[in-house]
Amino acid sequence: MTRMEELKRTAARRRLDDIMVFGEANIRALTGIDCDSACLTAEAVYTDFRYAAMIRRTVPDFKVRDIRRLKLKGRKIGYESSMPHGRFLRLQKSMPQAEFVDIEDDIRTLRMVKTPEEQEAIRAAERLNVEIWNEAKGIFRAGMTEREMARAVKRLMIERGDGEAFETIVCVGANAAECHHRPDDTVWNGREPVLVDMGVKLGGVCSDLTRNIVPKSVRGLYRKVYALVEAANRAAIAAVRPGMTAAKLDKVARDIIEKGGFGKCFGHSLGHGVGYEIHESPTVSRRGKTVLEPGMVFTVEPGIYLEGNLGVRIEDLVLVTEDGCEVLS
Repeated sequence: MTRMEELKRTAARRRLDDIMVFGEANIRALTGIDCDSACLTAEAVYTDFRYAAMIRRTVPDFKVRDIRRLKLKGRKIGYESSMPHGRFLRLQKSMPQAEFVDIEDDIRTLRMVKTPEEQEAIRAAERLNVEIWNEAKGIFRAGMTEREMARAVKRLMIERGDGEAFETIVCVGANAAECHHRPDDTVWNGREPVLVDMGVKLGGVCSDLTRNIVPKSVRGLYRKVYALVEAANRAAIAAVRPGMTAAKLDKVARDIIEKGGFGKCFGHSLGHGVGYEIHESPTVSRRGKTVLEPGMVFTVEPGIYLEGNLGVRIEDLVLVTEDGCEVLS
């Protein structure tokens, strides 16, 4: 059964008269249609002149209609709560008879387990991501700024892939204590650690990886923190099993960091799903109720951040298998 068929069954079970899906990644995951200006309903794809011919060619089984005529007659309509509020208000105005029912979680659940084709696409993207990281390390030089290092990574992603899945993060020294630091004019002197969080897009899917350059002269505290984060990363990867909850997996890594005395310095979740978007379900956190299944792809990225001092994060991408996981990075 296709995802679209499963969504229709969910809609019927919830007694919805129709659905409206606008999200580009959601439409692609449900149908294979790659279009940034469309609405998917139970029976058709609404788009404009620019994309109609492409959709008819690539997905001939779908009816294609003019998006200017989008107006459903049903009384209960499923929609994505993540859509812009302005668009939602326009929908309400154009269909005053409708009760809108949020189906965002239903779609996210359908997207969590990747198809074999999606798994292979993500595998290829992450493989390229690692290759670009190894090449970028050879380009980085003392005297370069964070911005220059980030641009070097971006150029490689444009040349060898489909560009960045998100803006590359480069952190020199104490800047790594900011989880999502924006690269600035901080100069790398060649003696400080560098944290790089990067993801190339390839074939419509994303990849994700965080690595650290650790010079021989780093302080003892940094080495202690790095060893602790590495241990948490490896233990969590080794613990991945279908049937366990996301919260239980998060706890494996968190317990190691807490026992090491840095529990309060690990303030984010252990990981997040990756696919057509860089952040997808499942969320691997302390409150994560998702039960892991074969085919799920997510990051394992414990970190320790000491504000104004240092930061370490080690991130790998894993695919849940029948008896554990495959490390894609």
